[in-house]
Amino acid sequence: MTIQWFPGHMAKARRQVQEKLKLIDVVIELADARIPHSSRNPMIDEIVTSKPRLMLLNKADLADDKKTREWIQFFQTKGIKTLAIDAQSGKGMKQIVEACQGLVKEKWEKMRAKGVVSPRAIRVLIVGIPNVGKSTLINKLAKRNLAKTGDRPGVTTAQQWIKVGKELELLDTPGILWPKFEDQQVGLRLATTGAIKDTILNLQDVAVFALRFLSTHYPVEFKERYQLDEIPDEIVDLFDEIGKRRGCLMGGGMVDYDKTSELVLREIRGGKVGKLTFEVPSDWENSHT
Repeated sequence: MTIQWFPGHMAKARRQVQEKLKLIDVVIELADARIPHSSRNPMIDEIVTSKPRLMLLNKADLADDKKTREWIQFFQTKGIKTLAIDAQSGKGMKQIVEACQGLVKEKWEKMRAKGVVSPRAIRVLIVGIPNVGKSTLINKLAKRNLAKTGDRPGVTTAQQWIKVGKELELLDTPGILWPKFEDQQVGLRLATTGAIKDTILNLQDVAVFALRFLSTHYPVEFKERYQLDEIPDEIVDLFDEIGKRRGCLMGGGMVDYDKTSELVLREIRGGKVGKLTFEVPSDWENSHT
C-alpha cells in the first residue's frame, strides 16, 4: 500500500511559516511520543534553520515510558532540548514556558545590555504534522479554547497569534505533512496512530502492520487485551481470533475483517492495549547510516 497525502493548504503553510520566521524567537516542534521520528516532518529542519528549537513529545501518556526516555536522550544529543508532555491533561505545561525562557536567555541578556529593560513576550512558532495535538497544546497553555481541535488531522487550516499570559505569544500553523513517504513503514506508523485520515486508507493493511508489531514487541500486553493464550502465526488466524472474541461478525458467523481492523486501531490509539511506542532511536539510526 502506498500512502501519500499532501493537501494544498500544507504547501501554503510551508510558505507562510518561512515568511513568519523573522518574527520568531523559538520554534516548538511537536511530535507524537509513540512515533517520535516518523511524526516529524523532514522539511522542518530546512524551514526553521538556526532558530532555537524545543522538541515536545506529545501523547506521552500513550507511549512506552522507557522508550520515551531513550528518545529524549537521542534528540538532546542532537542539540535539541526535548520534553515529554501530555497536552490533553496538561502534564508538562509549566516546563514548556521555562524551557522557552531558557532558550532566549542569551538573546534577552543582549537586549538588556542595550538598554531594553523589559523584553517583550517570547514569540513562539508551533509546527508539526496533523493530529499531533498542536491546537490542544495551545488551548492548554492559553487556559482557554482559542485554537480549534479535533480527533482527525487537518482541523487547523489557518494561522493565528495567541497570547499565553505575559510570557509567550504563540503562532499556530496548519499541520505540515511531506508530499511523499519515502519509507512506507513511516506511513504505516502514522496511519496506525491516526495522523492520516482513515478515509484514504485501506485499514486492513494498517491493522496487519499494527498486529504484527504488537505480536513481536508487546506480546504480553497484546495477549492480555485480546485474551489470547497464544498469538497465531498466520495473520488471518489472528484476525479470526480477535474478531470472534470481540463480536466483529457478519451474517453466518463470518469474521468481519473491516470491523476487526477498526476495533484494533481504535483501541491502539486510545491506549487500551497499553503504553506503546512503534519505533526506537536505534531503528532510525540503523536505517539511515
